[in-house]
Amino acid sequence: MGENASFWESLIYAHPTCTTWKQEAEGSIYHLASIFFVVGFMGGSGFFGLLYVFSLLGLGFLCSSVWAWLDVCAADIFSWNFILFAICFIQFIYVTYQVRSVSFDKEFQELYSALFQPLGISLTVYRKIVLCCDAEVVTLEKEHCYAMQGKTPIDKLSLLVSGRIRVTVDGEFLHYIFPLQFLDSPEWDSLRPTEEGIFQVTLTAETDCRYVAWRRKKLYLLFAKHRFISRLFSILIGSDIAEKLYALNDRVQVGKGFRYDIRLPNFYHASLPETPTVKSSHHLQRNSPRRKLTGVTNCDTSRKQ
Repeated sequence: MGENASFWESLIYAHPTCTTWKQEAEGSIYHLASIFFVVGFMGGSGFFGLLYVFSLLGLGFLCSSVWAWLDVCAADIFSWNFILFAICFIQFIYVTYQVRSVSFDKEFQELYSALFQPLGISLTVYRKIVLCCDAEVVTLEKEHCYAMQGKTPIDKLSLLVSGRIRVTVDGEFLHYIFPLQFLDSPEWDSLRPTEEGIFQVTLTAETDCRYVAWRRKKLYLLFAKHRFISRLFSILIGSDIAEKLYALNDRVQVGKGFRYDIRLPNFYHASLPETPTVKSSHHLQRNSPRRKLTGVTNCDTSRKQ
């Protein structure tokens, strides 16, 4: 204990206290280094926040090294500050490399800004999503079919980037698909990962279109590795299906100026005569390629019967 006490006493009391203070201030380089430190520690998060922090802290340590070399003439102070400057410089180069590695083509950058960035998705996560589709945007010429009813297998999930797609069943128009909407979200949602199926609708390009496609098996492997991406796509697909259902809902008339509302089917069934209700349900059943919507209609019809 005595040796430990003497060690701490020597560590605390070995150096004399400051009896007189320097009257003149340190040089401008020292104060410039302090300013860099203060401003540097105000940086934010993310790639650009790290670039901001490491660049200003690096400049601060560099100024401290120059100050220690020229004014203080202390080799230890110079060495520590120069080592810290080198660490910040290496970190700055590393983060810059990461930023360049997650840069995208114009269409993918616009897709990120319009769809993924508002949801708070980072560039590193978005990079995994882009690599899953091989960073490729597919072109579909006007009046060419993306899928044909009863023929095309459901083996991918596609997102429209530009153009407009017309959806028909048995030659009858259902609705349009616009940019930032999935082309085959109902088909994707109707199948389990181990199941296979074919399209029950025809998708035709009404204009020259560009879309991004993820292969089904490859996307499920990505979901297995990253649960966050799986939940993200589940939300996006669910929202997309809801938009398509309401697009179909707007086309269904039940007579007397009423529209069929999928949120309140029992209300219209109770308030309108028997015959128009059955016709509207049959019409909806014929026009909807969505299994869930067809199931609701069948259920209501069975109740009435």
